[in-house]
Amino acid sequence: MGMRRSCTSLSRLLVFLSVSDWLSAVSYAYGVWRVFRTDSLDCIAQGAVSTFANTSSFFWTVATAVYLYVFIVRSNQRAADSLVWCFHIVSWGVPLAITVAAVCLYKIGYDASEVSVGWCWVRIHAPDRILWMLLTGKIWEFLAYLTLPVLYILIKRHIHIAHAALSEYRPILATRPPSQSFSSMADMKLTLIPIIFIVLRIWSTVRFILLLVDSPARQHPVLVTLHGIGNTSQGAANCIMFVLLTRPLRTRLYAALFCCSKCRADSQDAAQRLLPGQDASTPREEDRSSPVGTDG
Repeated sequence: MGMRRSCTSLSRLLVFLSVSDWLSAVSYAYGVWRVFRTDSLDCIAQGAVSTFANTSSFFWTVATAVYLYVFIVRSNQRAADSLVWCFHIVSWGVPLAITVAAVCLYKIGYDASEVSVGWCWVRIHAPDRILWMLLTGKIWEFLAYLTLPVLYILIKRHIHIAHAALSEYRPILATRPPSQSFSSMADMKLTLIPIIFIVLRIWSTVRFILLLVDSPARQHPVLVTLHGIGNTSQGAANCIMFVLLTRPLRTRLYAALFCCSKCRADSQDAAQRLLPGQDASTPREEDRSSPVGTDG
């Protein structure tokens, strides 16, 4: 029962992370499609949504790692579940407060793609724009770079120690089915999660550092393209890691898709059995015209 409740809590954290990533990707896509040139109203709105969603995504990504650390390493499910409310307050509240402050102080607007790929972020003419770039994303990105590897390394280390201790009792558990594939899949996920996050996000960080040193290399087409792909692909990467590479969820997804395709095929077969222009509930003309009985 406790394991099921923890899986439900973790699934909810992943849902909130997915919502943040989806909002971020949609707002970025709108900014690229719109091609802003001034501090228009929709530019400010797009910049506010992307700032809130992107910052929230950083917090939910770290919150997921903290939850796994407390639940697995500290072996304290009650403490892990009690942190969920704190995660909501921090992961929604802090980005919202920062975004509202930035909009009210006129810091969000057209940035001439200095550290973006067509979307609006911190206004290019803001005198303290570096400070607001840090507050509206970069400082949380840096903290995620440091926090995620540490937490997932500690989780992996704890699992390896527990696995080694369990291997001493394998002669006793010889009749039980092996779980080597499950352990290897979990180990691969714990390795890839921080690596994928850093690989996707590092390009925006590189461009920010190049801005600090006033290097024109930040506008290199390859670097700009990698930045655009990385910032909009975090949600897809999380979907692959947490859904497609998770056997129970993958099985349920395949079953749902198979059920939908089967129902669609059955409805098409039923439609093909009907005559053209004829409804199943409507009797055919010859049935209506045929006599019920004949006189002798």
